[in-house]
Amino acid sequence: MKCLFFLLGVLQLLAAATAVYKQWIPNTNFETASNWDEGRVPCASDVVHFEKNKVVSVFVRSPHALTDMYLPLNGEFVLASGAGFAAFDGSWDPGCDSGATVRFADAEQHAWFDPTLWQALSPSRELDLSGRIFSMDEERVPCRYDDVIFQPETSFRVNVDSSRRVIHLRSISLMGQELSSPEAWAGYLQGPSAPLQFHGNGTLQVTGTGCPDKSGCDCGNAPDGHRICAALFRASGRQCPAVTCRSPLQPLGHCCQVCGATINLDFSPDFDLQKYQDRLVQALLSQPKYAGVRMAISKVHKAQTFLGVIPQSATPLIQIVLIDDEAGAQTGTTAEQLAADIMDDIAQHGEALGISSGKMEAATGSTFSGQVGSHALSRITAGTVLGLLFSLLLLGGILFLHRKGKLRLPALRHPWPWDRAEDPASPVPAGDKGFDNPMFDVEPPSAVPGDEMPQEMTSKDHQVFYLNPLYDASETET
Repeated sequence: MKCLFFLLGVLQLLAAATAVYKQWIPNTNFETASNWDEGRVPCASDVVHFEKNKVVSVFVRSPHALTDMYLPLNGEFVLASGAGFAAFDGSWDPGCDSGATVRFADAEQHAWFDPTLWQALSPSRELDLSGRIFSMDEERVPCRYDDVIFQPETSFRVNVDSSRRVIHLRSISLMGQELSSPEAWAGYLQGPSAPLQFHGNGTLQVTGTGCPDKSGCDCGNAPDGHRICAALFRASGRQCPAVTCRSPLQPLGHCCQVCGATINLDFSPDFDLQKYQDRLVQALLSQPKYAGVRMAISKVHKAQTFLGVIPQSATPLIQIVLIDDEAGAQTGTTAEQLAADIMDDIAQHGEALGISSGKMEAATGSTFSGQVGSHALSRITAGTVLGLLFSLLLLGGILFLHRKGKLRLPALRHPWPWDRAEDPASPVPAGDKGFDNPMFDVEPPSAVPGDEMPQEMTSKDHQVFYLNPLYDASETET
Protein backbone atom coordinates (compact mmCIF):
# COMPACT_ATOMS: atom_id res chain seq x y z
CA MET A 1 0.00 0.00 0.00
CA LYS A 2 2.84 2.41 0.84
CA CYS A 3 4.45 1.70 -2.53
CA LEU A 4 1.16 2.47 -4.25
CA PHE A 5 0.87 5.84 -2.50
CA PHE A 6 4.51 6.59 -3.33
CA LEU A 7 3.91 5.82 -7.03
CA LEU A 8 0.78 7.98 -7.09
CA GLY A 9 2.74 10.84 -5.54
CA VAL A 10 5.46 10.57 -8.18
CA LEU A 11 2.91 10.54 -11.01
CA GLN A 12 1.22 13.59 -9.53
CA LEU A 13 4.53 15.45 -9.43
CA LEU A 14 5.25 14.52 -13.04
CA ALA A 15 1.87 15.86 -14.11
CA ALA A 16 2.56 19.10 -12.28
CA ALA A 17 5.95 19.42 -13.92
CA THR A 18 4.37 19.39 -17.39
CA ALA A 19 1.64 21.95 -16.58
CA VAL A 20 1.15 24.43 -19.41
CA TYR A 21 -2.50 25.32 -18.74
CA LYS A 22 -3.34 28.55 -16.89
CA GLN A 23 -6.91 29.10 -15.71
CA TRP A 24 -8.43 32.52 -14.96
CA ILE A 25 -9.95 32.66 -11.46
CA PRO A 26 -12.31 35.68 -11.20
CA ASN A 27 -15.65 35.82 -12.93
CA THR A 28 -18.49 38.27 -13.37
CA ASN A 29 -21.31 35.78 -12.84
CA PHE A 30 -24.60 37.03 -11.41
CA GLU A 31 -24.66 34.19 -8.84
CA THR A 32 -21.14 34.89 -7.44
CA ALA A 33 -21.64 36.54 -4.04
CA SER A 34 -18.30 38.39 -4.12
CA ASN A 35 -19.44 40.29 -7.22
CA TRP A 36 -21.93 42.30 -5.12
CA ASP A 37 -21.19 45.04 -2.61
CA GLU A 38 -23.43 43.37 0.01
CA GLY A 39 -21.47 40.12 -0.29
CA ARG A 40 -24.59 38.17 -1.30
CA VAL A 41 -26.65 37.43 -4.40
CA PRO A 42 -29.63 39.82 -4.84
CA CYS A 43 -33.01 38.47 -3.77
CA ALA A 44 -36.61 39.27 -4.76
CA SER A 45 -37.12 42.38 -2.65
CA ASP A 46 -33.79 43.96 -3.65
CA VAL A 47 -33.10 46.63 -6.23
CA VAL A 48 -30.18 45.65 -8.52
CA HIS A 49 -27.93 48.46 -9.65
CA PHE A 50 -25.31 48.30 -12.43
CA GLU A 51 -23.22 51.45 -12.96
CA LYS A 52 -24.45 52.92 -16.23
CA ASN A 53 -20.94 53.83 -17.48
CA LYS A 54 -19.35 50.48 -16.64
CA VAL A 55 -18.93 47.85 -19.33
CA VAL A 56 -19.94 44.38 -18.13
CA SER A 57 -20.50 40.86 -19.37
CA VAL A 58 -22.62 38.86 -16.88
CA PHE A 59 -23.43 35.17 -17.03
CA VAL A 60 -26.77 34.22 -15.44
CA ARG A 61 -27.15 30.57 -14.50
CA SER A 62 -30.68 30.50 -12.95
CA PRO A 63 -33.95 32.50 -12.91
CA HIS A 64 -34.25 35.51 -10.55
CA ALA A 65 -37.18 37.62 -9.34
CA LEU A 66 -36.27 41.26 -8.57
CA THR A 67 -38.04 44.40 -7.44
CA ASP A 68 -36.16 46.60 -9.86
CA MET A 69 -32.91 46.62 -11.89
CA TYR A 70 -30.82 49.46 -13.36
CA LEU A 71 -28.81 48.35 -16.38
CA PRO A 72 -25.51 49.65 -17.85
CA LEU A 73 -25.41 51.49 -21.16
CA ASN A 74 -22.95 48.96 -22.61
CA GLY A 75 -23.02 45.33 -21.54
CA GLU A 76 -24.52 41.89 -22.00
CA PHE A 77 -26.29 39.17 -20.07
CA VAL A 78 -25.38 35.65 -21.12
CA LEU A 79 -28.31 33.43 -20.07
CA ALA A 80 -28.00 29.73 -19.43
CA SER A 81 -30.86 27.44 -20.34
CA GLY A 82 -33.86 28.35 -18.16
CA ALA A 83 -32.23 31.48 -16.73
CA GLY A 84 -33.86 34.91 -16.77
CA PHE A 85 -35.39 37.75 -14.74
CA ALA A 86 -38.92 38.37 -13.55
CA ALA A 87 -40.64 41.13 -11.57
CA PHE A 88 -41.21 40.42 -7.90
CA ASP A 89 -44.89 39.78 -7.23
CA GLY A 90 -44.75 40.80 -3.57
CA SER A 91 -45.10 37.35 -2.12
CA TRP A 92 -43.22 36.48 1.01
CA ASP A 93 -39.62 35.35 0.55
CA PRO A 94 -38.17 33.85 3.77
CA GLY A 95 -34.60 34.57 2.76
CA CYS A 96 -35.12 38.16 1.65
CA ASP A 97 -36.60 40.58 4.19
CA SER A 98 -34.40 43.68 3.87
CA GLY A 99 -35.18 44.99 0.39
CA ALA A 100 -31.83 46.76 -0.10
CA THR A 101 -30.12 48.29 -3.13
CA VAL A 102 -27.42 45.86 -4.21
CA ARG A 103 -24.65 47.13 -6.52
CA PHE A 104 -22.54 45.07 -8.89
CA ALA A 105 -18.81 45.31 -8.09
CA ASP A 106 -16.32 46.94 -10.42
CA ALA A 107 -14.45 44.35 -12.50
CA GLU A 108 -12.19 46.84 -14.28
CA GLN A 109 -9.31 46.25 -11.86
CA HIS A 110 -8.83 42.59 -12.79
CA ALA A 111 -5.50 42.63 -14.67
CA TRP A 112 -4.06 39.95 -16.96
CA PHE A 113 -0.61 40.35 -15.38
CA ASP A 114 -1.77 39.70 -11.80
CA PRO A 115 -0.36 36.28 -10.79
CA THR A 116 -2.87 35.96 -7.95
CA LEU A 117 -5.70 35.74 -10.52
CA TRP A 118 -4.31 32.65 -12.28
CA GLN A 119 -3.89 29.03 -11.28
CA ALA A 120 -1.89 26.29 -12.97
CA LEU A 121 -3.61 23.13 -14.15
CA SER A 122 -2.17 19.76 -15.08
CA PRO A 123 -2.56 18.52 -18.68
CA SER A 124 -5.73 16.74 -17.57
CA ARG A 125 -6.99 20.23 -16.59
CA GLU A 126 -7.30 19.32 -12.94
CA LEU A 127 -5.96 21.54 -10.19
CA ASP A 128 -2.33 21.00 -9.27
CA LEU A 129 -2.66 19.76 -5.69
CA SER A 130 0.84 18.45 -5.13
CA GLY A 131 2.28 21.81 -4.12
CA ARG A 132 5.81 20.56 -4.81
CA ILE A 133 6.33 22.24 -8.17
CA PHE A 134 6.02 26.02 -8.30
CA SER A 135 6.73 28.74 -10.84
CA MET A 136 8.64 31.98 -10.86
CA ASP A 137 6.33 34.98 -10.59
CA GLU A 138 6.66 35.86 -14.28
CA GLU A 139 5.70 32.29 -15.18
CA ARG A 140 2.55 32.29 -13.02
CA VAL A 141 0.95 34.45 -15.72
CA PRO A 142 0.30 32.71 -19.08
CA CYS A 143 3.48 32.36 -21.12
CA ARG A 144 3.62 32.64 -24.89
CA TYR A 145 3.26 28.87 -25.46
CA ASP A 146 0.62 28.24 -22.76
CA ASP A 147 -3.03 27.29 -23.09
CA VAL A 148 -5.42 29.72 -21.36
CA ILE A 149 -8.73 28.57 -19.92
CA PHE A 150 -11.73 30.66 -18.90
CA GLN A 151 -14.07 28.30 -17.08
CA PRO A 152 -17.20 27.15 -18.92
CA GLU A 153 -20.45 28.90 -18.00
CA THR A 154 -18.65 31.94 -16.62
CA SER A 155 -18.38 35.54 -17.74
CA PHE A 156 -15.32 37.73 -17.14
CA ARG A 157 -13.63 41.04 -17.87
CA VAL A 158 -9.84 41.32 -18.11
CA ASN A 159 -7.54 44.33 -18.41
CA VAL A 160 -4.81 43.36 -20.90
CA ASP A 161 -2.65 46.49 -20.56
CA SER A 162 0.88 45.47 -21.52
CA SER A 163 4.31 46.78 -22.44
CA ARG A 164 3.97 44.65 -25.58
CA ARG A 165 1.63 45.37 -28.42
CA VAL A 166 0.78 41.66 -28.85
CA ILE A 167 0.53 38.95 -26.17
CA HIS A 168 1.07 35.54 -27.81
CA LEU A 169 -0.64 32.37 -26.55
CA ARG A 170 -1.00 28.82 -27.82
CA SER A 171 -4.77 28.63 -27.34
CA ILE A 172 -7.71 30.18 -25.46
CA SER A 173 -10.73 28.25 -24.19
CA LEU A 174 -13.90 30.12 -23.21
CA MET A 175 -17.54 29.16 -22.84
CA GLY A 176 -16.43 25.55 -23.29
CA GLN A 177 -14.95 26.25 -26.75
CA GLU A 178 -11.22 25.93 -27.48
CA LEU A 179 -9.81 28.42 -30.00
CA SER A 180 -6.44 27.10 -31.12
CA SER A 181 -5.81 28.73 -34.50
CA PRO A 182 -5.24 32.34 -35.52
CA GLU A 183 -8.28 32.18 -37.80
CA ALA A 184 -10.63 30.90 -35.09
CA TRP A 185 -9.44 33.56 -32.64
CA ALA A 186 -9.75 36.33 -35.22
CA GLY A 187 -13.32 35.23 -35.83
CA TYR A 188 -14.14 35.41 -32.13
CA LEU A 189 -12.70 38.92 -31.85
CA GLN A 190 -15.17 40.02 -34.52
CA GLY A 191 -18.10 39.00 -32.31
CA PRO A 192 -19.97 41.19 -29.77
CA SER A 193 -18.60 39.58 -26.59
CA ALA A 194 -14.82 40.06 -27.05
CA PRO A 195 -14.80 43.88 -26.50
CA LEU A 196 -16.82 43.36 -23.30
CA GLN A 197 -14.46 40.69 -21.99
CA PHE A 198 -11.03 42.12 -22.94
CA HIS A 199 -9.96 45.75 -22.63
CA GLY A 200 -6.66 47.62 -22.48
CA ASN A 201 -3.83 48.50 -24.86
CA GLY A 202 -2.60 44.93 -25.37
CA THR A 203 -3.91 42.47 -27.94
CA LEU A 204 -4.16 38.72 -27.39
CA GLN A 205 -2.97 36.61 -30.31
CA VAL A 206 -3.50 32.85 -30.61
CA THR A 207 -0.73 31.06 -32.52
CA GLY A 208 -1.75 27.42 -32.18
CA THR A 209 1.90 26.35 -31.79
CA GLY A 210 3.72 25.01 -28.75
CA CYS A 211 7.35 25.40 -27.77
CA PRO A 212 9.45 24.09 -30.69
CA ASP A 213 12.63 23.53 -28.64
CA LYS A 214 13.07 20.40 -26.55
CA SER A 215 15.41 22.34 -24.25
CA GLY A 216 12.45 24.53 -23.31
CA CYS A 217 11.33 28.04 -24.17
CA ASP A 218 11.59 31.29 -22.28
CA CYS A 219 8.23 32.43 -20.86
CA GLY A 220 8.39 35.81 -22.57
CA ASN A 221 6.82 37.89 -19.77
CA ALA A 222 9.99 39.78 -18.83
CA PRO A 223 8.84 43.04 -20.53
CA ASP A 224 5.84 43.06 -18.17
CA GLY A 225 7.75 41.94 -15.10
CA HIS A 226 7.17 45.29 -13.40
CA ARG A 227 3.41 44.90 -13.82
CA ILE A 228 3.54 41.41 -12.34
CA CYS A 229 5.53 42.53 -9.31
CA ALA A 230 3.35 45.61 -8.78
CA ALA A 231 0.25 43.41 -8.70
CA LEU A 232 1.86 41.06 -6.16
CA PHE A 233 2.95 43.93 -3.95
CA ARG A 234 -0.58 45.34 -3.95
CA ALA A 235 -1.89 41.99 -2.78
CA SER A 236 0.79 41.51 -0.10
CA GLY A 237 0.92 45.00 1.36
CA ARG A 238 3.54 46.45 -1.02
CA GLN A 239 6.49 44.49 0.35
CA CYS A 240 8.26 41.18 0.00
CA PRO A 241 8.02 38.55 2.75
CA ALA A 242 10.79 38.73 5.33
CA VAL A 243 13.64 36.27 4.81
CA THR A 244 15.71 34.73 7.58
CA CYS A 245 18.80 33.68 5.64
CA ARG A 246 22.10 35.40 5.04
CA SER A 247 22.66 36.82 1.53
CA PRO A 248 19.26 35.79 0.09
CA LEU A 249 19.08 34.79 -3.57
CA GLN A 250 17.31 36.67 -6.38
CA PRO A 251 16.12 34.18 -9.02
CA LEU A 252 15.50 35.46 -12.53
CA GLY A 253 11.81 36.13 -13.17
CA HIS A 254 10.95 36.33 -9.47
CA CYS A 255 9.88 39.49 -7.65
CA CYS A 256 11.32 38.76 -4.20
CA GLN A 257 14.47 37.22 -2.78
CA VAL A 258 14.37 33.67 -1.43
CA CYS A 259 16.25 31.36 0.92
CA GLY A 260 17.35 27.97 -0.35
CA ALA A 261 19.41 27.21 -3.43
CA THR A 262 19.61 27.96 -7.14
CA ILE A 263 21.38 26.05 -9.91
CA ASN A 264 22.11 27.56 -13.32
CA LEU A 265 22.82 25.05 -16.07
CA ASP A 266 24.57 25.59 -19.39
CA PHE A 267 23.31 23.04 -21.88
CA SER A 268 24.02 21.51 -25.29
CA PRO A 269 21.57 20.82 -28.16
CA ASP A 270 21.01 17.33 -26.71
CA PHE A 271 19.37 18.65 -23.52
CA ASP A 272 15.68 17.80 -23.03
CA LEU A 273 14.01 19.94 -20.36
CA GLN A 274 10.94 17.74 -19.87
CA LYS A 275 12.99 14.55 -19.49
CA TYR A 276 15.30 16.27 -17.04
CA GLN A 277 12.32 17.48 -14.97
CA ASP A 278 11.04 13.92 -14.83
CA ARG A 279 14.48 12.69 -13.77
CA LEU A 280 14.74 15.17 -10.90
CA VAL A 281 11.23 14.39 -9.68
CA GLN A 282 11.62 10.63 -9.82
CA ALA A 283 15.18 10.27 -8.55
CA LEU A 284 15.51 13.12 -6.04
CA LEU A 285 12.54 15.37 -5.25
CA SER A 286 10.24 12.45 -4.44
CA GLN A 287 12.58 11.11 -1.74
CA PRO A 288 11.02 11.28 1.76
CA LYS A 289 13.87 13.38 3.16
CA TYR A 290 13.00 16.12 0.64
CA ALA A 291 9.27 16.15 1.41
CA GLY A 292 9.45 19.79 2.51
CA VAL A 293 11.29 21.04 -0.60
CA ARG A 294 9.60 22.79 -3.51
CA MET A 295 11.21 23.15 -6.94
CA ALA A 296 10.89 25.45 -9.94
CA ILE A 297 12.72 24.71 -13.19
CA SER A 298 12.54 26.58 -16.49
CA LYS A 299 14.57 28.18 -19.24
CA VAL A 300 15.43 31.83 -18.67
CA HIS A 301 17.61 34.43 -20.39
CA LYS A 302 20.34 36.06 -18.32
CA ALA A 303 21.61 39.46 -19.41
CA GLN A 304 25.36 39.54 -20.04
CA THR A 305 27.73 42.50 -19.68
CA PHE A 306 31.35 43.16 -20.58
CA LEU A 307 33.37 44.20 -17.52
CA GLY A 308 30.08 44.57 -15.66
CA VAL A 309 29.21 47.74 -17.60
CA ILE A 310 28.70 47.20 -21.33
CA PRO A 311 25.48 45.23 -22.07
CA GLN A 312 25.68 42.25 -24.37
CA SER A 313 23.12 39.77 -25.70
CA ALA A 314 21.25 37.62 -23.16
CA THR A 315 22.35 34.02 -22.67
CA PRO A 316 19.80 31.17 -22.31
CA LEU A 317 20.23 28.87 -19.33
CA ILE A 318 18.20 26.43 -17.25
CA GLN A 319 17.37 27.80 -13.82
CA ILE A 320 16.48 25.50 -10.92
CA VAL A 321 15.18 27.13 -7.73
CA LEU A 322 14.80 25.10 -4.53
CA ILE A 323 13.09 26.31 -1.33
CA ASP A 324 12.09 24.41 1.81
CA ASP A 325 9.83 24.74 4.82
CA GLU A 326 12.62 24.84 7.41
CA ALA A 327 12.78 27.72 9.92
CA GLY A 328 15.39 29.62 11.89
CA ALA A 329 18.98 28.47 11.49
CA GLN A 330 17.80 25.51 9.42
CA THR A 331 16.17 27.69 6.76
CA GLY A 332 17.26 26.56 3.31
CA THR A 333 19.49 23.74 4.53
CA THR A 334 17.36 20.92 3.09
CA ALA A 335 17.10 22.75 -0.22
CA GLU A 336 20.88 23.19 -0.17
CA GLN A 337 21.37 19.46 0.36
CA LEU A 338 19.08 18.64 -2.57
CA ALA A 339 21.01 21.11 -4.73
CA ALA A 340 24.26 19.39 -3.76
CA ASP A 341 22.77 16.03 -4.78
CA ILE A 342 21.72 17.50 -8.12
CA MET A 343 25.26 18.81 -8.68
CA ASP A 344 26.68 15.36 -7.86
CA ASP A 345 24.30 13.81 -10.40
CA ILE A 346 25.41 16.37 -12.99
CA ALA A 347 29.06 15.56 -12.32
CA GLN A 348 28.38 11.88 -13.04
CA HIS A 349 25.80 12.04 -15.83
CA GLY A 350 25.78 15.63 -17.06
CA GLU A 351 27.39 14.95 -20.43
CA ALA A 352 24.88 12.22 -21.25
CA LEU A 353 22.02 14.53 -20.22
CA GLY A 354 23.24 17.38 -22.44
CA ILE A 355 24.41 19.55 -19.52
CA SER A 356 27.67 21.40 -20.18
CA SER A 357 28.18 22.90 -16.72
CA GLY A 358 26.30 23.91 -13.60
CA LYS A 359 26.69 26.64 -11.00
CA MET A 360 25.13 26.35 -7.56
CA GLU A 361 24.40 29.10 -5.04
CA ALA A 362 22.82 28.66 -1.62
CA ALA A 363 21.49 30.94 1.10
CA THR A 364 20.58 29.43 4.46
CA GLY A 365 19.95 30.54 8.00
CA SER A 366 23.14 28.82 9.12
CA THR A 367 26.28 30.92 9.58
CA PHE A 368 28.35 27.95 8.43
CA SER A 369 26.88 27.56 4.98
CA GLY A 370 29.88 26.70 2.82
CA GLN A 371 28.19 27.46 -0.49
CA VAL A 372 27.43 31.06 0.42
CA GLY A 373 31.02 31.81 1.38
CA SER A 374 32.58 30.07 -1.61
CA HIS A 375 30.44 31.90 -4.11
CA ALA A 376 30.96 35.22 -2.31
CA LEU A 377 34.70 34.63 -2.62
CA SER A 378 34.34 33.82 -6.31
CA ARG A 379 32.48 37.07 -6.88
CA ILE A 380 35.23 39.03 -5.09
CA THR A 381 37.91 37.22 -7.12
CA ALA A 382 36.06 37.90 -10.35
CA GLY A 383 35.78 41.57 -9.46
CA THR A 384 39.51 41.79 -8.69
CA VAL A 385 40.48 40.11 -11.98
CA LEU A 386 38.19 42.40 -13.95
CA GLY A 387 39.66 45.44 -12.19
CA LEU A 388 43.23 44.41 -13.02
CA LEU A 389 42.28 43.69 -16.62
CA PHE A 390 40.67 47.11 -16.98
CA SER A 391 43.78 48.80 -15.47
CA LEU A 392 46.11 46.99 -17.89
CA LEU A 393 43.95 47.93 -20.86
CA LEU A 394 43.93 51.56 -19.76
CA LEU A 395 47.73 51.65 -19.28
CA GLY A 396 48.30 49.97 -22.63
CA GLY A 397 46.06 52.49 -24.37
CA ILE A 398 47.97 55.41 -22.83
CA LEU A 399 51.35 53.99 -23.89
CA PHE A 400 50.10 53.28 -27.41
CA LEU A 401 48.87 56.85 -27.84
CA HIS A 402 52.16 58.17 -26.45
CA ARG A 403 54.23 56.13 -28.87
CA LYS A 404 52.09 57.31 -31.79
CA GLY A 405 52.53 60.92 -30.74
CA LYS A 406 48.82 61.35 -30.01
CA LEU A 407 49.31 61.94 -26.31
CA ARG A 408 51.96 64.02 -24.49
CA LEU A 409 52.97 62.92 -21.04
CA PRO A 410 54.14 65.35 -18.33
CA ALA A 411 57.74 66.67 -18.46
CA LEU A 412 58.81 64.34 -15.68
CA ARG A 413 59.50 61.21 -17.68
CA HIS A 414 60.91 57.85 -16.94
CA PRO A 415 63.67 56.60 -19.26
CA TRP A 416 61.90 53.78 -21.12
CA PRO A 417 64.17 50.93 -22.34
CA TRP A 418 63.19 51.43 -25.96
CA ASP A 419 64.35 55.10 -25.86
CA ARG A 420 68.01 54.24 -25.09
CA ALA A 421 68.80 53.24 -28.66
CA GLU A 422 67.59 56.62 -29.85
CA ASP A 423 69.89 58.76 -27.61
CA PRO A 424 72.29 60.76 -29.83
CA ALA A 425 75.91 59.66 -29.74
CA SER A 426 78.37 62.05 -28.13
CA PRO A 427 80.93 63.57 -30.54
CA VAL A 428 84.42 62.09 -30.39
CA PRO A 429 87.60 63.77 -31.55
CA ALA A 430 88.55 61.06 -34.02
CA GLY A 431 89.33 62.50 -37.43
CA ASP A 432 87.05 60.14 -39.31
CA LYS A 433 83.94 61.23 -37.35
CA GLY A 434 83.70 64.69 -38.94
CA PHE A 435 83.42 66.10 -42.45
CA ASP A 436 84.68 69.19 -44.34
CA ASN A 437 82.20 71.86 -45.18
CA PRO A 438 83.38 73.59 -48.34
CA MET A 439 81.70 76.79 -47.26
CA PHE A 440 84.27 77.18 -44.47
CA ASP A 441 87.23 76.94 -46.94
CA VAL A 442 86.27 80.22 -48.66
CA GLU A 443 88.29 83.14 -47.43
CA PRO A 444 86.21 86.15 -46.60
CA PRO A 445 87.28 89.42 -48.18
CA SER A 446 89.78 91.34 -46.13
CA ALA A 447 88.92 94.81 -44.95
CA VAL A 448 92.48 95.95 -45.58
CA PRO A 449 94.23 95.05 -48.86
CA GLY A 450 97.21 92.86 -48.35
CA ASP A 451 96.16 91.57 -44.95
CA GLU A 452 96.12 87.85 -44.52
CA MET A 453 93.51 85.81 -42.70
CA PRO A 454 94.39 84.47 -39.28
CA GLN A 455 95.93 81.05 -39.20
CA GLU A 456 93.05 79.49 -37.30
CA MET A 457 90.59 80.46 -40.03
CA THR A 458 92.71 79.28 -42.96
CA SER A 459 94.03 76.04 -41.55
CA LYS A 460 92.87 73.05 -43.53
CA ASP A 461 93.37 70.87 -40.47
CA HIS A 462 90.58 72.50 -38.55
CA GLN A 463 87.66 70.07 -38.03
CA VAL A 464 84.02 71.12 -37.50
CA PHE A 465 81.46 68.70 -35.93
CA TYR A 466 77.68 68.69 -36.18
CA LEU A 467 74.95 66.61 -34.56
CA ASN A 468 72.80 65.14 -37.30
CA PRO A 469 69.52 63.60 -36.07
CA LEU A 470 69.42 61.34 -39.13
CA TYR A 471 72.93 60.11 -38.46
CA ASP A 472 73.41 57.10 -36.19
CA ALA A 473 77.01 56.67 -35.07
CA SER A 474 76.55 52.99 -34.47
CA GLU A 475 75.77 52.38 -38.14
CA THR A 476 79.35 53.34 -39.23
CA GLU A 477 80.93 50.80 -36.99
CA THR A 478 81.35 47.48 -38.64
